[in-house]
Amino acid sequence: MTDKKAHNATSSRRDFIKTAGLAAAGFMIVPRHVLGGTGFTAPSDRLQVAGVGVGGKGQSNIANMYKGGKADIAFLCDVDDRRAAATVKNFPSAKYYKDYREMLDRDGKHIDAVVVSTPDHNHAMIAMAAMQLGKHVYVEKPLTHDIYEARKLTEAAQQYKVVTQMGNQGASGDGVRQLQDWVDGGVIGKVKDVYCWTDRPSWPQGILWPNASGQVPAELDWDLWLGSAPYRPYVDKLVPFNWRGWWDFGTGALGDMGAHLIEPPVRILDLDTPTEVQCSVGSIYVDEFKRGYFPDSAPPSSHVILTFNKTKKTKDDLQIHWMDGGIKPGRPEELAANEPFGPNGVLFEGTKGKMMCDVYGANPRLLPLSRTNEVKVKQSVTRVPGGVDGHYWSFVEACIAGYGKMKLSSPFEVAGPLTETLLIANLAIRGTDIQKPTADGKRFTYPGRDIKLLWDKENLRVTNFDDVNQFVKRTYRQGWSLGA
Repeated sequence: MTDKKAHNATSSRRDFIKTAGLAAAGFMIVPRHVLGGTGFTAPSDRLQVAGVGVGGKGQSNIANMYKGGKADIAFLCDVDDRRAAATVKNFPSAKYYKDYREMLDRDGKHIDAVVVSTPDHNHAMIAMAAMQLGKHVYVEKPLTHDIYEARKLTEAAQQYKVVTQMGNQGASGDGVRQLQDWVDGGVIGKVKDVYCWTDRPSWPQGILWPNASGQVPAELDWDLWLGSAPYRPYVDKLVPFNWRGWWDFGTGALGDMGAHLIEPPVRILDLDTPTEVQCSVGSIYVDEFKRGYFPDSAPPSSHVILTFNKTKKTKDDLQIHWMDGGIKPGRPEELAANEPFGPNGVLFEGTKGKMMCDVYGANPRLLPLSRTNEVKVKQSVTRVPGGVDGHYWSFVEACIAGYGKMKLSSPFEVAGPLTETLLIANLAIRGTDIQKPTADGKRFTYPGRDIKLLWDKENLRVTNFDDVNQFVKRTYRQGWSLGA
């Protein structure tokens, strides 16, 4: 890092801490032992952080917590010593565990907050266990693997009165706030349609589970890695990245990128969870006559249409089009021939104009692009000090201030419904692979491929195609549970 960049980063952190401190001003500063119990940290204390899943994204999550200047990385936990090695080296004084349950049992009283960065299928049970001990939690996106889990974590955050944040950093960025200023300022009028797209998956999807089992590396505890998921033999290359395409562990391209791309329109337009969802998916053919049947794996590409009730910022009921696997919407006519229409993005179409952004809500722009610098509106949405970095720092400050004292960008009351939205879309995708035999038993039909699913928010179920409701709440493997 250059001296100038280092100075700017330090200044940004200093400004953030100063601003966040004003939000927490007026609190009586008392030692933690006087407050008693867990989950209540005195404003004068440093936050004692435990990380679960500390390689890859977990490594950067923990590093960014530490950079804010008020967090001590006190405990590290990972089922794979290889993945954990770099973080362990960076924080040599942190106590290391392989099993989060042992860590919480032995050292829970010394932990203020837990950062969960494991594969999707284990997010909810780790977060719930921490919250039930009064620990604040930061959970990597998507918040959960199942819709039911998302609802339960949202309820638990309020029940246990802990500070929460999901790891979709763009939610704290300036980009999404600039987009909101334009919408609130009437620049593009009432929004009619939204298109979100990604070039993911960048891992195998639409395939059968491999027949050949691999040799479990000595550094990996495979049983702990599986956690809540059904037992499967270890296969090479599943860890640390390719699990994302398997429904037992991941949530496909939509679960991986939706929190970064669908989040801006949901936030800006005040959308609730969808009322309807329909989709089409890409095909891999096993012969010249039929599409392959791969129910264990997400498809190679999909186009999902989510319908939301009208809000004050939409013209009518709104449709969000989700496209992955390289599928993109038609190029806006306002873009010149050589102006980029990137591999990941969001397009808002309004009654008076259009606007776009990249992943995380970054690089907001009006169409045609010349309008971006020409149009001036009042800044009506408060920016998060530090932007995307402040997503981490504000979580630390909020934990120190205490439950209910600071507003965050993606607490579970926001992240939970957003995650439900993503996973409702996945119900439609998974429904396309539900196979039924014909009356003569000679062929199969796929009744979920050509219908629109109707969603009952209160009862967490699809009302017109019961077969997909099995994916709303899965059965955990014996020995694992969602909380005590």
